[in-house]
Amino acid sequence: MANDLDRQSREENGAVTLVRKARFVIAWDAETESHVYDRDADVAFAGDRILFVGPDYGGPANREIDGSDMLVMPGLIDIHSHPSEEPLNKGLWDEVGSPKLYNTSLYEYLPVLDRDLEGARAAYGVAFAELLQSGVTTLCDLSVPTEGWLDVLASSGLRVVAAPMFRSGRWFTRNGHLVEYEFDEAAGRRAFDRALADIDAALAHPSDRLSAMLVPAQIDTCTPELLRDAYAEAERRDIPFQTHASQSLSEFHEMTRRHGMTPVEWMQDIGILGRRTIVGHGIFLDHHPWTHWPDTDDLARLAEAGATVAHCPTVFARRGIALNHFGRYGKAGVNMGIGTDVYPHDMLDEMRLAAYLGRVVAGNARDTTMAEIFNAATIGGAHALMRDDIGRLAPGAKADIVLVDCAHPAMRPCRDPLRSLVYAAGDRGVRHVFVDGVQVVEDGRAITVDYAAAAAALEEAQARAVESVPRNDWAGRSIDELAPTAFRWVR
Repeated sequence: MANDLDRQSREENGAVTLVRKARFVIAWDAETESHVYDRDADVAFAGDRILFVGPDYGGPANREIDGSDMLVMPGLIDIHSHPSEEPLNKGLWDEVGSPKLYNTSLYEYLPVLDRDLEGARAAYGVAFAELLQSGVTTLCDLSVPTEGWLDVLASSGLRVVAAPMFRSGRWFTRNGHLVEYEFDEAAGRRAFDRALADIDAALAHPSDRLSAMLVPAQIDTCTPELLRDAYAEAERRDIPFQTHASQSLSEFHEMTRRHGMTPVEWMQDIGILGRRTIVGHGIFLDHHPWTHWPDTDDLARLAEAGATVAHCPTVFARRGIALNHFGRYGKAGVNMGIGTDVYPHDMLDEMRLAAYLGRVVAGNARDTTMAEIFNAATIGGAHALMRDDIGRLAPGAKADIVLVDCAHPAMRPCRDPLRSLVYAAGDRGVRHVFVDGVQVVEDGRAITVDYAAAAAALEEAQARAVESVPRNDWAGRSIDELAPTAFRWVR
């Protein structure tokens, strides 16, 4: 199994891995600052860095990989994910949404499960395997920290941005149609202090693949003072800042009721909308037809600030909700990134759905292109994380590399390899993945985590978690009442 000692040994020995004569390479063109296709190209890397991308590498190589049937591309960057929680929800919340809360699942469904440490570890294992096997090399983990979580993140083999969440209060519903809030500012401050300690620990962690982000959890559950202080700490540490905002119509109405401003407008007003800001979801902006807001300035605000929107289409599509629309955000100058905010943690699935939904909502087959989607999943994510050494294949960049099997039947015909991968093959096409120069996927299987064992443990954890549903649900419903199965059981 690949580990940090393997990486250290290769660095010390100067070992070079060469992918020779790759059929396709998605290379970085520094002159135009864009990805480009290349043919019959070599990719060489040593330690944690790429040495060479182009034709006819002439240097030494300690390990050589035949690239004749391969697409070589940069690793994908997932800027919004909850891997310690979401896998536990599989088969529960696939087809639910509060009908009197505009079909969101945030307030009535997600809070009813009691989660334990063993379940969180199992969820991490499942998510890590799915992420790696779908070509993700950098992950932003927006989670409530659990015991030993930084070591768990480091063991994944991924490049991880630890993003411990904190907030001033909680939301809840007593009746399924009204969202209420209970604030405890002192508890929020204590959680903020704990998050800062976790961030410092992540930055000092022995694994040099960990970094950090400031994440006040939701725009409507944090006081303006907490949000400003968190943003100031992000500036002081020079790290990204992210919060969930404009993610539900209920939240939009709550923020306009409190402040007479849209969530994005209020973020600008209190000074937390800037280059380092990532807006989690950013769906219900003032131009969205469901908000019926008199002004349409939010996209311009985001673009002028240099902020990023973390687009996670699957979880919202399941509720009949969609961004309006991907191409419109990009044309307005908003930096876009992509995340996996729900099971399965399959980045290629998210990319495919982002493309399809973008065109459906736009009513235009040409509106959202694969180039735009791939940019969001690579350089858009890198921009959001304030890095220029990931999300691209170029000398000096990190050796975060994905090899796709163009000979796989699902990849054929392979006239346009990226489209074949995203629109047809999905994770079946991913053969090998390297993070920081260390192999973490081999022959399509994650080698840093036992996927099958994690999935088995997750099933047991879910069985424990659903026992808490009647106690936590406002109406005392069982899991079968709250989330009926696709067909009724006859025995």
